[in-house]
Amino acid sequence: MTEELGFDEFAASRARRLFHLAYLMCGDWHQAQDLVQTALSKLYPVWGRLRRGDGEAGIDAYARKVLLRCYLSHRRLRRSTELAVDEFPEEPSIGAHEGSSAALRITLTAALRQLPPRNRAAVALRYLEDYSLEETAEAMGITVSAVKSLNSRSMARLRAILGPDRALLLQD
Repeated sequence: MTEELGFDEFAASRARRLFHLAYLMCGDWHQAQDLVQTALSKLYPVWGRLRRGDGEAGIDAYARKVLLRCYLSHRRLRRSTELAVDEFPEEPSIGAHEGSSAALRITLTAALRQLPPRNRAAVALRYLEDYSLEETAEAMGITVSAVKSLNSRSMARLRAILGPDRALLLQD
């Protein structure tokens, strides 16, 4: 019974942070909710083993790793059902709203959505979750050099996507 309470406390305290990471990776509110629920449902059966392991930091890292794998797995399964579109809908320019944190979030989320799933996951883990190169490589199941390559290409692509709005990245 205490393991269930421990899991409930963990899920309640970490769900929001996991949701933010999931949303940054997938760019869809509902899909992010589904990913968090799927990840938490995969953690529950192994909760007793996790509690005896590395402590809270280890559990948090494992939860993010499960979330990442759920996201990448979902992308592989969904790839055959996606429809190509000729044009993207016109996005409003944020020039009139510069300095607004909401505008910054919208701009960055829209730019992240244009990256391939693995690149988006690498950027989210490395720069938004503040993982080291080694931690990102371990979470994604790839080499450190692959993480460097993904991040380098992703950041170049983000700079190109953001164009003149990339100065927003330097604001606090």
